[in-house]
Amino acid sequence: MDLEGNLREETGKWLLKIREEMKSVQLKDRSKERFLENVNAYIQDSEYFLKKNDLIRSFEAVIWAWSLLETGRELGFF
Repeated sequence: MDLEGNLREETGKWLLKIREEMKSVQLKDRSKERFLENVNAYIQDSEYFLKKNDLIRSFEAVIWAWSLLETGRELGFF
């Protein structure tokens, strides 16, 4: 598989995983809602860029989404 195919496959894999993960995420404190909105915004950005065949930005956005999700967990927001 070529680099483009690998990148598309990896991005799709991580998008699928984070969509599933987000189904069980619940905020412990409503004051942190903006944090969760940012995670969702990066997921949407990744999907948008993937549709536009902008694979680098799509992969970058899904990585940011995961980073925010994990940071929120470590801070006890979810």
